[in-house]
Amino acid sequence: MLQLNVKNETSRLRAVVLGSAHSNGPTPKAQEAYDPKSLEHILAGTYPKNEDMIPEMEAFAKVFEKYNVKVFRPQEIEDYNQIFARDIAFVIDDVFIKANILPEREKELDAIQYIIDQIDPKKVIRPPEEVHIEGGDVMLWNDHIFIGTYKGSDYKDYITARTNLEGVGYIKNLFPHKIVKEFDLVKSKIEARDNALHLDCCFQPVGLDKAIIYKQGFREEADYLYLVNLFGKENLFHLTREEMYHMNSNIFSIAPDVVVSERNFIRLNTWLRSNGFTVEEVPYAEISKQEGLLRCSTMPLIRD
Repeated sequence: MLQLNVKNETSRLRAVVLGSAHSNGPTPKAQEAYDPKSLEHILAGTYPKNEDMIPEMEAFAKVFEKYNVKVFRPQEIEDYNQIFARDIAFVIDDVFIKANILPEREKELDAIQYIIDQIDPKKVIRPPEEVHIEGGDVMLWNDHIFIGTYKGSDYKDYITARTNLEGVGYIKNLFPHKIVKEFDLVKSKIEARDNALHLDCCFQPVGLDKAIIYKQGFREEADYLYLVNLFGKENLFHLTREEMYHMNSNIFSIAPDVVVSERNFIRLNTWLRSNGFTVEEVPYAEISKQEGLLRCSTMPLIRD
């Protein structure tokens, strides 16, 4: 049995699901794109290929090996994108919550059923249909649960709006002892530089008291200021629009002092090191063309 335990983003990682790029399938057609960044690369002819993404994911897997993290991979489905394990489910405390993802992605859950079978069935839940929530929008910070959402009345018109207010309410009911705070995110179907697909596209805690943030990712300044007050301005690394576009906030913590980051994130990685972090750099630029990076490819199951 897997004894799940995830209470924050940065405690020492013991077990994780890492997605797979082995059989990602052909380049999608423009009308099949789930987000504006993928669309941009489909149209430009620069959409990533399997043979470029596989080594990136394997480099990430090697870092986990180095730190003795137990890594689960999804069973392979031919010609199917299985990279972004974060979207399909997530763990809060010791509860495994399946996401109501876009229907086209349902098979991704089947591919990790062998892992779900190792969890106490009483701890595995699936929200009702009207609840939309994806793992990239759910961020744990001890007694806080941060949730990205979109409050615009045109929610249903946005394929990039992934978590609704019913999703926020559902988590509030499930974890009444936690402080659940939702953040209204900026969405765009056509410009990736103005699209916070998930909360982890514009914010992520690192270490014990620091965080990476992109102010313009929040529709309400009050939401941004909430995080400034909680973490302290001096503990925040502020991203530029271009850094946000390249997914600088979507790194991944293996421990409070160990971070896996993309090797091209020069300014961020320098800041992390100057704050005492060990930065394990991996190539992930091809995968990032699908508007997802290191955090998106992982689903932590057990942290200390």
